[in-house]
Amino acid sequence: MNYNIAILGLIEIVSAVTIGIFILSITYKILQWVGRRYYKIAESNLAYSIFTASIMFSVGFMVNEVIQPLISSFRLLNQDAASYVLAFRYIGQGAVYIAIAYCASIVIALLSTSLYARLTPIDEFEEIRKNNVGIAIIIGSIIITLTLLTKSGVGLLIESIIPYPQLPPK
Repeated sequence: MNYNIAILGLIEIVSAVTIGIFILSITYKILQWVGRRYYKIAESNLAYSIFTASIMFSVGFMVNEVIQPLISSFRLLNQDAASYVLAFRYIGQGAVYIAIAYCASIVIALLSTSLYARLTPIDEFEEIRKNNVGIAIIIGSIIITLTLLTKSGVGLLIESIIPYPQLPPK
């Protein structure tokens, strides 16, 4: 058994669960606050719950793109640093990668909602406030589709900032 790989796997599992719970709970609380404060949407509104679930899925799916670059970064850092320095660098780089993916998913959700709002003559959030599930499903589908289409680009952006070692010229 390769203990280094096993430890790396355990770190990945614990990190993913911890970060996932943290990010999704913050996203949920922000969306609930925005819904109550700006749109006067009640807690039991199914349409807003569908909209919220779409954004949370988008956030989770996009942040998932961070895992492989983060593992690559960790393996590179593992070669040349003391363990406590390595842990802090890993956490710091992970936070940057996660922040990029999180911001990208929020921007996509905002663009998706704005796109649909511009394409239709209706007030989408008024319809969601009235619990129009159909509108919520359409907006949610747009959010998820745009997330699927942009996930690899965000992953490539994150890969571009990994500090790969320079190879000597031939």
